[in-house]
Amino acid sequence: MKIVVGLSGGVDSSVTAYLLQQQGHEVVALFMRNWNDASVTLEDECPWIEDSNDALMVAQKLGIPFQVIDMSELYKERIVDYMFDEYQKGRTPNPDVLCNREVKFDVFMKTAMSLGADKVATGHYARVNSTFDENGKEIFHLLAGKDNNKDQSYFLCQLSQDQLSKALFPIGELTKPQVREIAKEIGLVTADKKDSQGLCFIGKVSLPQFLQQQLKPNEGEIVEIFKDSPLFQEETPVFSSKEEELKFLSRKINYKKADGKVIGKHQGAQFFTIGQSRGLGIGGHKESCFIVSRDMENNILFVGEGSHFPGLYKKALRIDNSELHWVREDLRLENGASLEVLSRFRYRQSLQKATLYQFEDALYVEFDEPQSAIAEGQFASWYIDDELIGSGVIS
Repeated sequence: MKIVVGLSGGVDSSVTAYLLQQQGHEVVALFMRNWNDASVTLEDECPWIEDSNDALMVAQKLGIPFQVIDMSELYKERIVDYMFDEYQKGRTPNPDVLCNREVKFDVFMKTAMSLGADKVATGHYARVNSTFDENGKEIFHLLAGKDNNKDQSYFLCQLSQDQLSKALFPIGELTKPQVREIAKEIGLVTADKKDSQGLCFIGKVSLPQFLQQQLKPNEGEIVEIFKDSPLFQEETPVFSSKEEELKFLSRKINYKKADGKVIGKHQGAQFFTIGQSRGLGIGGHKESCFIVSRDMENNILFVGEGSHFPGLYKKALRIDNSELHWVREDLRLENGASLEVLSRFRYRQSLQKATLYQFEDALYVEFDEPQSAIAEGQFASWYIDDELIGSGVIS
């Protein structure tokens, strides 16, 4: 089988290429150049140069063809512009999820197929397998990686059945230490290379500095909301339906300046996100202050003291039907149906017990326990056991 590997210059994709070669496949390495601007990275130079050189050395070591493809224009259009737009709206995007859906497993995959590839492989810690339904149709299953510390299935939560049918994740059965050990044994230059940080294929960036390329600083006020605020003392209403209850549980509290006390200034609400505590410059508190809401229209950040501040927590989240994606289309819920699942809305978050409820306009995820810092624009994903079956953008 001819397999194109997205060789990123890291140890994971390096070992991916090696394993496939050992299995007897014809392996071709492609390096994606997605970013040209070093001015926003925290390294001395644009990291793609070093990564490209490392990828080339790995390809030479393995004796496989190597090619660089420039996707920077597409990446800017589909990922970076999307990020700017989302932050401007006061939402919290996840560019890595989008990069997989829009770049690696779309345009990159199509490029690989045009080169005669049967499959595309990446160094993700995830697994894919397939079964056949009663009609003989092949159904692909996106499974969590065996290494619980490195499982990256969340980043693949927007992939389709068609994309999964052409995808391979060879290291999904391994742990990170095992991958590094293989790389050392065969003498790969990437064996001890640190994992990449920051944005997908851009490198470690200063996010405010990155956003300031297009989003102008705009001084605004930081308003502290207190735990004894009347906003948190209201009695829970009696609900006439489950949908009404879920709308209440997932609602956004509309704080006003009069609800709290001005305690500081900031340089633009668009540079911050829900649950953030760093970079606020707030002193005089026993515990850190966390952002609980952003008023984009009036450029106000609302904060509360302590990680257990009531305004940080919600029992449910809402996903508009237009933002809903089922990896397993055959498990899509009918209107009025519910399903017990495990769910997360951040990469490093442990899976939480939850129930999905599908209604005419939206799907709701109700958690068994209240969750901290649910932010609009994040991707929520849901699993049955270790299989990721769907996802959506939080509204």
